[in-house]
Amino acid sequence: MLYELVNFSDQFGALNVFRYITFRTGGSIVTALLFVFLFGPRLINLLRVRQGRGQPIREDGPQSHIVKKQGTPTMGGLMILMGITVATLLWANWANPYVWIVLGVTLSFGAIGFYDDYLKVTQRTTSGSSSRAKLALELSIAVLATFAVVVVGMMQADQNPFDCLTHLPSLINGAQTERFACSLTVPFLKDALIYLGPFFLLLGVLVIAGAGNSVNLTDGLDGLAIVPVMVAASTFGLIAYLSGNAVFAKYLQIHYVQGAGELAVICGALVGAGLGFLWFNAPPAMIFMGDTGSLALGGALGAIAVATKHELVLAIVGGLFVLETVSVIVQVLSFKLTGRRVFRMAPLHHHFEQKGWEEPTIVVRFWIIAVVLALIGLATLKLR
Repeated sequence: MLYELVNFSDQFGALNVFRYITFRTGGSIVTALLFVFLFGPRLINLLRVRQGRGQPIREDGPQSHIVKKQGTPTMGGLMILMGITVATLLWANWANPYVWIVLGVTLSFGAIGFYDDYLKVTQRTTSGSSSRAKLALELSIAVLATFAVVVVGMMQADQNPFDCLTHLPSLINGAQTERFACSLTVPFLKDALIYLGPFFLLLGVLVIAGAGNSVNLTDGLDGLAIVPVMVAASTFGLIAYLSGNAVFAKYLQIHYVQGAGELAVICGALVGAGLGFLWFNAPPAMIFMGDTGSLALGGALGAIAVATKHELVLAIVGGLFVLETVSVIVQVLSFKLTGRRVFRMAPLHHHFEQKGWEEPTIVVRFWIIAVVLALIGLATLKLR
């Protein structure tokens, strides 16, 4: 919305500042942060009254965990989503299709999570909605979002979008921009592209839906998920800005993605809203984000990774989320195949709880891991 003020920069030179992504990203951070600060307490009070006893807690977890968390309201992701939406609509360029794709995934995943949280609270259960139905919706949204990204990329290259999905996978040179939209970039290699053709849709689905559920699994302790999400969003905000700038992309020898720079504004909104939420979610938490927030934030990161062509980098930057997910998969497979558990409890953060680690110790150490992984992910921009 404010980007349109650029049209009046001829009459008022100062308005030209709205042309710069960096300025609007900063404005997005502050707007989302202030919005959550201002309206967060009202929402918390409303949810506390509506939910009564708060979110049901798993009874098979650590007893200290159950005692501390019982009665805390959930659906705090609503304040994050509202902050992101307001800041994005205010500061982003509405003409950029990537903005609507990522925002659409964020709000859609948030809606799925909201319904799941609603059932948990009203039915006093930890299971929520049907896992199959929830996954089916997530996959459908991810397919549509990935296809939209392909269409945008092919149209920018003046190509028929469906041509990108009809050739067999192969290894191609980075200069073949007409097939770039359906290709996977490889970190540390400057020219290599793996052309996936129709399988790129599968990749996009795995990245978007996988990121959403990975963040959801990580969200189990006060502040545990939101800080790594902010770290990842900050990292991808920089990646989006550099990838969307032809000069910087050429200097760093990364692939230029026209229009991707605008996603830095959404990343800024995510960071700002996350900071505001952390104020209320810091131990002891006044509110949980719930699936409303975790699914939405993970889906947003996945969509941004697909749009910026840094899908594999997300696996590095979001390595903490990957680790939590792998711990669950290993636990389930081991128990089904051998009847034995690898971890005392999954996801991984509960394993350390069962070992006697204090919650703040687990949270802060996981934050440190998230920062280190983000730095490794950023290193891929230069090590080519």
